[in-house]
Amino acid sequence: MIHDYLQRGVASGLVAGLAYGLYMVLVGNPLSGYVDAVAAGPDGHASEGAGHVVSETMTAAVSATSGVLWGILLGGVFAIAFYFLEPALPGRGDVKAYVLAGAGFLSVSVTPWLVFPPAAPGAVQRYGIDTRIAVYLGLVVVGVGLSALAIGAYKRFARRHLGLGILAGAAPILVVAVVLTTLAPTVVTHPDLPADLVAAYRGLVILTQAALWALIAGTFTRLRRRADRDRSTRPTGEALSDI
Repeated sequence: MIHDYLQRGVASGLVAGLAYGLYMVLVGNPLSGYVDAVAAGPDGHASEGAGHVVSETMTAAVSATSGVLWGILLGGVFAIAFYFLEPALPGRGDVKAYVLAGAGFLSVSVTPWLVFPPAAPGAVQRYGIDTRIAVYLGLVVVGVGLSALAIGAYKRFARRHLGLGILAGAAPILVVAVVLTTLAPTVVTHPDLPADLVAAYRGLVILTQAALWALIAGTFTRLRRRADRDRSTRPTGEALSDI
């Protein structure tokens, strides 16, 4: 059974990764190039000629490949988590998958970004790469615990009233967001970029990662419904052999 979940998860991650890789090639990389040019200022000189074309081609290829691999990784993790956690997730049917996708987005992206927001080209980092990775992984663990706490609070209070459950689930997320943004030092700065450009760049990164998780959940549920339809149309003996 877990094999079926994992197979759908990898397929969903592949679809989401292809979409994300295409976005990076068509939008993400040109935007990063523009931001980099702004950071370089009027005295900066863009490289030209064949070497520049080769560099852009290599960047596009690496970005597309990275996007696909990132999507497959998230899809596989999503499938394994969904296999074990599905009974504990709130909601019915496809809603469970989207709840888990939201928890994944909160854990992997949102919580770490409260301390290490997305860095645009030309950013100045206060800490070294080893420190950033260690803190990021620790914040992912915090995000997982926060997601579990929010889901548990929602399930407990939603029995009385749906609105009360939503408020109870949102409360720990808001508390952690306020605490981290208040206590965390400024670790990423963009001295050479306008604040509105940095905000737009970060907003686009957040939206694309949210869309990636939503596409994984949507594709996963679609593949699952298709498998359920195929199973229901098969003879009883063949369907029972898959269990």
